[in-house]
Amino acid sequence: MRKPRILVVDDEPGFTRLLKLMFKRYEICEENDSVRALETALAFRPDLILMDVIMPKLDGGNLAAKCRAEVLLKHVPIVFLTAVVSRNEAGEEPKQIGGFPFLAKPISPAALERCIQGYLPAA
Repeated sequence: MRKPRILVVDDEPGFTRLLKLMFKRYEICEENDSVRALETALAFRPDLILMDVIMPKLDGGNLAAKCRAEVLLKHVPIVFLTAVVSRNEAGEEPKQIGGFPFLAKPISPAALERCIQGYLPAA
C-alpha cells in the first residue's frame, strides 16, 4: 500500500527535516527553495502540501496560487505553516489565510497529525 505523499515547503531545512523524521508513516518530500517548489510538486505529485507563508524569493501565497493554476495540483490540499501568527493567537485548530487553512508555528506534533489526517484525501 502506498504511503500518503506530503510535500513540505519551508526555507528552514531543519524544520522540513524534523517533519520528515517525525512523520515516517508518510512519504515526505522536502523543498527548501520556494522557486523550485512548483517543479518539485509537479514531479512528486503530493496528496497534501504543507508550506511556509514567509519565504525568500517567492512567498507561500504566490506559490499556492501557482499550484492552483496547475491542472495536476489544483485539487491538492494546501495548508500554510506560519510563525506570523502565534499559536496562542491561532489556537490548535486550523484557521484561514487567503482561503487556505494555516497552523501557527511552533506546531505540536499532535495538532499537525490531526491537520494532516483532516486534509489528506480519503484513501
